[in-house]
Amino acid sequence: MIADNLIGFDQIPQTIPHFCFESLSRHNKRDALAFKIGDAWNYLNGKDVVERVKQIAMGLRSLGVKAGDRVAIISENRPEWSFVDLAILSLRAVNVPIYTTQAVDQVRFILENSGARMLFVSGKKIWRHAENAIRSVEQIEKIIFFDHDSVEAADARAMSLRDLVSAGDEVARIEPDAIEKTMSEITPDDLATIIYTSGTTGEPKGVMLDHGNFVSNILAISRGLPIRSTDRSLAVLPLSHIFERTVFYVLCSNGVSIHYCAAFDQLASHLQEVRPTIMTAVPRLFEQVYHKIVKKGKAAGGWKTRLFDWALDVGQQYWAAKDTHRRIAPGLAAKQAIADRLVFSKWRDGVGGALRFFVSGGAPLSKKLSYAFWAAGIPILQGYGMTEGCVTCANRPEDNKVGSIGTPFDGIEMKIAEADGEVLIRGRNVMRGYYKDPEATAAAIDADGFYHTGDVGYIDEDGHFYITDRLKDLFKLSNGKYVAPLQVESLLKQSPLVSQAIVVGSGRKQVGALVVPDWEALKEAMAEIGVSTEGTREELCDNPHFIKRLQKDAIEFTRELNEYERVKRVYILPREFSIDKGEMTPTLKIKRGVIDEKYSEAIDEICGS
Repeated sequence: MIADNLIGFDQIPQTIPHFCFESLSRHNKRDALAFKIGDAWNYLNGKDVVERVKQIAMGLRSLGVKAGDRVAIISENRPEWSFVDLAILSLRAVNVPIYTTQAVDQVRFILENSGARMLFVSGKKIWRHAENAIRSVEQIEKIIFFDHDSVEAADARAMSLRDLVSAGDEVARIEPDAIEKTMSEITPDDLATIIYTSGTTGEPKGVMLDHGNFVSNILAISRGLPIRSTDRSLAVLPLSHIFERTVFYVLCSNGVSIHYCAAFDQLASHLQEVRPTIMTAVPRLFEQVYHKIVKKGKAAGGWKTRLFDWALDVGQQYWAAKDTHRRIAPGLAAKQAIADRLVFSKWRDGVGGALRFFVSGGAPLSKKLSYAFWAAGIPILQGYGMTEGCVTCANRPEDNKVGSIGTPFDGIEMKIAEADGEVLIRGRNVMRGYYKDPEATAAAIDADGFYHTGDVGYIDEDGHFYITDRLKDLFKLSNGKYVAPLQVESLLKQSPLVSQAIVVGSGRKQVGALVVPDWEALKEAMAEIGVSTEGTREELCDNPHFIKRLQKDAIEFTRELNEYERVKRVYILPREFSIDKGEMTPTLKIKRGVIDEKYSEAIDEICGS
């Protein structure tokens, strides 16, 4: 069965640009794509978007870009990212996205390894970050800036997107049907992109995905989730990441209005202005929103704080019962209705007041946070995917089991390996392989065509899958017990005093945690009990009162775990882990090997050597 929004196609398209172009033209919504400049939102209708994409494609054609050529993009979220992406694909060329947070040496590696001929850069800020890497790659023939005023700051190969379009206009006069002709030659097996994995260990690997990989995902997700052409979405996750990019194709193909959010600090205002109905996010976003709400509720004081605490407790009870299919007493249902009217309605207003559901991916989300948002009438559908397999599964609005990653989408097989509990995936969504790395490809995809994800999990009696950790992240204590750090960390981050937490203890006597506090929240909590907050962060890290307070939360929030998994001691760090220091990947995954080595003495102190 075809999703309702796809029925208008005379024939289901087999490539990404065909899918997006036909949908954009057919729906031709006034606000197909929207972006903000200054205080004003700017809107592009569907046919204008198609025309802009074709203009850029003609410009690239004027530079000699042809089928199979690699073209790289390094830019924050903005409509030009999508224009260029679709333009590259319509020429049968290959898009190589680069994270704006990618380390300079990795930018150089990706450009050289992929053999990119052209590079798109958003503006001066990104250029300053990656300039040394870009200048050293001689194979790059042209550097095209989205911002016209950034060209002067770059080298002799630079030109602006505006000038590229002008060059394309000349070609269009000579070959008006060139793009349509090239598009007619694209096949599902044509390579569409090489996305380099974040590389928690070693150099990044280039994941090769073809048009068929994405199209199979467009169809599967469209059939599995209730996406409507009347929906509005806000794109805040990086388009350079497989998750948001796949979501863009799905939403575009279903006629959804897509609004761009270039940075997280713009999110709060954009939510109010756009009032999205569906949206993708990661647990970090929900954790930050939840802690801000809790902080505001606690700060109200008096009866308002008591009402807030009561509503939170009622919401947890009500949705825990719903989630486990227990009978809900009439009294509890009545309390939930009151809590919704007096407290939770304000939560909904805070995210625009129109959200039908969030789709979350990237890491586990704790039950406590899930129940809190569910109580507020904001369902979070946790899903799962990876660069090598796009989006593979998710919960559905009518079948949402908190803590699970849901069930596979149509055409995707998932199973748990008997030997070690690894999650295995097979389907048209799975990559062709790693670029120039047949050995890594053979190690990742077995003889039966199953991709080995590296994640450990299980499946319940209803067919819902659960991820417990990364296979390589599991560690063994000196007593022989294995610990899955991800699930422990998700519990620790329920504390409003915790910004980041890394669970450690490999080979040690007990589990501990390296904690970066939410310093503002922690200082307020200490001031309330009369503890001085004077001093630098480094000095406060050694303050026994601060340590004791965070250890109290660690013990409380991990109480439900087995004795050997509970965190009893923490080590406070003054600042967050960062990409620049080599502690995190561009997709914000922790490099545990780096952390273990860098903080070995601290780990010995809290976990026992």
